[in-house]
Amino acid sequence: MPLVSVVMPVHNSAATLGASVRSVLAQTHTDVELLITDDASSDDSMDLLKEFAWQDGRVLPEAAPRQGGAARARNLAIERAKGDYVAFLDSDDLWLPTKLEKQLAFAATAGTPLTFTSYYKMEALFEGEAADFVANGRVVWAPEQVDYRAMLVQDHIGALTAMYDRRVVGTKLMPDMPKRQDYALWLSIMRDGTPARSLREPLAVYRAARAGSLSSNKLSLIPYNWNLYREHEQLSVVRSARALTGAAWHSVRKSRI
Repeated sequence: MPLVSVVMPVHNSAATLGASVRSVLAQTHTDVELLITDDASSDDSMDLLKEFAWQDGRVLPEAAPRQGGAARARNLAIERAKGDYVAFLDSDDLWLPTKLEKQLAFAATAGTPLTFTSYYKMEALFEGEAADFVANGRVVWAPEQVDYRAMLVQDHIGALTAMYDRRVVGTKLMPDMPKRQDYALWLSIMRDGTPARSLREPLAVYRAARAGSLSSNKLSLIPYNWNLYREHEQLSVVRSARALTGAAWHSVRKSRI
């Protein structure tokens, strides 16, 4: 079986961390290494991770030398990856039990190193396990295929569903950006014309932000998207403006799910 390196950044996530870790360990595809970087948490996150590591050798936590944000935490984990594939899950989201099994089978015939799936949204205060989640109508449906041009006007790939093949693209790190670093990674893989393809079945569960929080306001991402287009992708002002208009519209629409 292919080994999957699962990347999880953690910062003060003790309240939700346990369910996220258990959703990885409960996968029907068992050949995984869970690479976790604790980004200078001040709560009990690291103690919980040490307990998980003692119970299951697939859990491999490390503490970041200093707080550096999500991109650096993810990259520290990616740099330790030994797997054939790299997949991503944040410490407040969940994978349904067959996520990896089904996605790996799909990836074997997809003809692309970058795959993703649809996913559910759950309430911010959900306290259950992945096995407790009841399918609801809040689904972010993945398009069957997207190319670089389509991705510029909407990030179609939910980070909690993304998986790339290290045997094809090598070890790809995220740009050191305060936000949208995952989006930038997908674009860097697709920039040469490589498409991303999806298994449209919802196989993960995203924890929706509390109403009124900064992360729930999709318009707050506008300056980060602009920086991504201009600095990372080096698009012209006109092309960046067009992409930004489309991205803002699609982000607001998706936030209503």
